[in-house]
Amino acid sequence: MDRDSVPQEITTLVGREVYTNTGVFVGEVEDIRLDLDRQSVTGLALHELNRELFSAKANQARGVIVPYRWVQAVGDVVVVNDIVERLQASNEPADEEEEDEVTA
Repeated sequence: MDRDSVPQEITTLVGREVYTNTGVFVGEVEDIRLDLDRQSVTGLALHELNRELFSAKANQARGVIVPYRWVQAVGDVVVVNDIVERLQASNEPADEEEEDEVTA
């Protein structure tokens, strides 16, 4: 789906399940991270996480924020790319200032 094709309320994302492009459940959208100066979505705050994907630090947190640029498609569910590979490759907890990483 082309994100620019039809304007939609960003609140419609809340409650949608998030899956990787290979079909692995990641979590559920709880909130949206916005850049008000640029009037754009920068991240999706997820809860109800797939605990097998995230580090112990993220498992103790309420949820994680996934960078919105990872979103490939939005429909009945949200599809994100390469999150599993990024999480499995990283042995260190994510740094909140790193935009390329999932943050807790």
